[in-house]
Amino acid sequence: KRAPVLVDARMVAAGILARHLPDGVEIHCGLEDPRLADLARAAGTTRSARLVTGWCQRLRGAVVVIGNAPTALFQLLDELRTGAGRPAAIIATPVGFVGAAESKQALVEAELGIPYVTVLGRRGGSAMAAAALNACLVEAA
Repeated sequence: KRAPVLVDARMVAAGILARHLPDGVEIHCGLEDPRLADLARAAGTTRSARLVTGWCQRLRGAVVVIGNAPTALFQLLDELRTGAGRPAAIIATPVGFVGAAESKQALVEAELGIPYVTVLGRRGGSAMAAAALNACLVEAA
């Protein structure tokens, strides 16, 4: 439906095979915004979480792909609970020892009624998130 793909890391964007995206679909990251660090500091949060807050106007119908930051997934869940537009789908494979397993479990337990792909536990990462989206795109074609 030509909705944007919103990603939490440039490595996720780099792994998406653009040739499989429908014409007109854009990938948005936003981490390169020079204001992001100051906005995050003022909000007392991480750059990734603040990035997701900035997505609120683009969320409705978008595909959200989080492959790096557990804080981005936690923030997405908070935004959805407080009435943000609902994305068409969520791919969430943040990786690491701090918050990764908990953020993905929170997605499962949220029962949002939004299709999602995740992998439970600490494993995941940008490559896995991009690969999951690529698989969906190839299957849809």
